Amino acid sequence: MWVWALLPIAMAMIGTIGFWAVFGMAVSNGSVNLTQEFPYISTCGTQTPQSCVFAQILSIGALMVVWIVLIRFQQLRDCGYACRANTASLVLGLVCALGCSIVGNFQQSAVMQVHLLGAFLAFFVGVAYFWIQVYLTYSTACCPGGGRWLGPVRIMLCCLCTVLIITMSVLHNQDYRSAAAGCEWGAATAFFLLFALFAEDFRYVDCHQYHVQNGQRAKGTPQEMTSTATTAPTA
Repeated sequence: MWVWALLPIAMAMIGTIGFWAVFGMAVSNGSVNLTQEFPYISTCGTQTPQSCVFAQILSIGALMVVWIVLIRFQQLRDCGYACRANTASLVLGLVCALGCSIVGNFQQSAVMQVHLLGAFLAFFVGVAYFWIQVYLTYSTACCPGGGRWLGPVRIMLCCLCTVLIITMSVLHNQDYRSAAAGCEWGAATAFFLLFALFAEDFRYVDCHQYHVQNGQRAKGTPQEMTSTATTAPTA
């Protein structure tokens, strides 16, 4: 069902447009000065009023990441891949979403250490999540239509994202702030593209639903929440 393919695309578009909107607000009201240095994403979103937009964008994005991660996990499990790699990807994806929420709600001007923790969870844990997705792409057959090009594109973007994150960390420690900030913007863009690639996988999701299954209370059976993500058959 093509409608599920819109979810990762919407997430990527909201994040990209939102970040550049925050950048435009910060430049227009003088919160950042481009003649001095190119700003980090968080620097653009640390002052009001753009800090409110920044927090909202990342909060919505974190929620959408959770949704995407859960659908992808269930899709692979319903295809018969209830393996440790799939479970690990679920945990890493949820931690990445938590990091996004922390970055947005703990601005660097207020609580720097917590903000940096969120950035670590979002970037470093996030790239680990997508490397596992590369492995799962070649280990599963839930997406036969995009199998030929999806894997190489994921590898390319994961390599790019990994290089940019490492380079950003090195340049930041060497006090090359503008160059490090450029790497951060590039890494964020690569992340959005990686999430957008799930649109190809989700084209094969025919149904997605969550429900609570009531156990027999007389026997002390607890309530169990289950989920399904039915993959449409392919010709």
